[in-house]
Amino acid sequence: MAKATEQNGVPVPQRLLAAATRLFAERGYDRTSVQEIVEAAGVTKGALYHYFGSKEDLLQEVYARVLRLQQERLDAFAGADAPVEQRLRDAAADVVVTTIDNLDDAAIFFRSMHHLSPEKNKQVRVERRRYHERFRALIEEGQRSGVFSTATPADLVVDYHFGSVHHLSTWYRPDGPLSREQVAGHLADLLLRALRP
Repeated sequence: MAKATEQNGVPVPQRLLAAATRLFAERGYDRTSVQEIVEAAGVTKGALYHYFGSKEDLLQEVYARVLRLQQERLDAFAGADAPVEQRLRDAAADVVVTTIDNLDDAAIFFRSMHHLSPEKNKQVRVERRRYHERFRALIEEGQRSGVFSTATPADLVVDYHFGSVHHLSTWYRPDGPLSREQVAGHLADLLLRALRP
């Protein structure tokens, strides 16, 4: 049972997620077996099924953990005591940085989302919608107060920004000409320029 305990201070669920993320990124979700995941994590199948009910649960958690992080950070930005323009810019840049920090997770999810059962897919969509609605509320706040233009509906502005975020995994490279902070700043500035009255 030693294999199911912490190894080098890393708890079993995190080891399983790290192994699954690496293997899903390298081979694809459908070409990765449960046996390969547990071997890479150094645990037993029993340990995997203790923490995750299935390989599909691992896939869902790969994305859900990033979304939870982003939701917590968005809630903090949205609730900050700062002008709405600053709060939106901070939130818009942060979602870029946290996506870049978790590029494998984002790529895996968008490539493999169709493998989720309808129920799990619905759960993920509900959580993602909650994030988008909080982000949209910042835009609407700025539009109501006259800081942002109302020429473009807030929903379309949200889709515009997140369309860019969702494609980061297809082109961003850590060794490329722009740092994650530079990309985040440029995309956040583009968003704010589009909202200027």
